[in-house]
Amino acid sequence: MEAAERVAANVAGVRERIATAAKRAGRDPREITLVAITKSQGRAIFPLLAAAGVQDVGENRALEAIEKSAGAPPGLRWHLAGHLQTNKVRKALGLFRIIHSVDSLRLARAINAEAPRGLPVGRPRDGMIDAFVEINSGEQQKSGLASIQLPAFLEEARTLACIRWIGLMTMAPYSDDPESARPHFRRLRELRDASVMRGFKTLKGLSMGMTGDFEVAVEEGATHVRIGRALFEGLR
Repeated sequence: MEAAERVAANVAGVRERIATAAKRAGRDPREITLVAITKSQGRAIFPLLAAAGVQDVGENRALEAIEKSAGAPPGLRWHLAGHLQTNKVRKALGLFRIIHSVDSLRLARAINAEAPRGLPVGRPRDGMIDAFVEINSGEQQKSGLASIQLPAFLEEARTLACIRWIGLMTMAPYSDDPESARPHFRRLRELRDASVMRGFKTLKGLSMGMTGDFEVAVEEGATHVRIGRALFEGLR
C-alpha cells in the first residue's frame, strides 16, 4: 500500500473509532476535532494528511514546525501542543492559530503582547490567538497548572485582550490501560464545567486524548484529540 493510501486508511480508522466512542457517550462526532500530531514525520506528510481530509495539524516544537511548514498545503490549521518558551513566542505566533499548552501567566502575557504583531495564515482577522490552559495531571516532570491554581489564573487571564481562552488541556500519565486515564479526563471536564459556571463562557473546549487513550477522552467530553502514532502506522 502506498503512503497516501496508508495515511488515508489510518485517518479513516481513527475517525471511525472517534465516531464509535462518541456514539457510546451520546455525542455528535462532529463536535470533535482530530489534530494530527506530526512531530515524528517530515514535511512530506502534510499533503498526505490534507488529501485524507485532515485540516488540523499539531507540532510539539515551535521552531521545528516553522521549518517543516514551508511548502505545506494552504488551508491547514496549525496547533502547538508542546511547551512554548517565552523567547520563542513571537516566531510561534507567525504560524500557530491555536496554542494548547499555556501553562503560566508569564507565557500568557508574552502571547498577549506579541499577538498584534502578526497574523498567521488562517488566523481570524481580529488578531486574537485561541488558547487552551494546560492542567497538570499530577506528574511533576510535566508542565501545566495545578487544578487549584486555575481560578486565580483565569481571573487575570481574562484581562488579556488578545487571547481567546477556548478550553482546558491535559495529558494523562502514560499507561498501557486506557481506562487509567479516565479519572484525569473526567476531572478536566469538571474543572471546565466549574469555570464556565463562574462566568468563563468561552472555555468550552477540552483538549485531551492521544493514540493510547483518545476513545476514553471522547467518552469523557474531549473536543480536540491529539493523535500521532495511530495516523502513521505502516509508514516507513
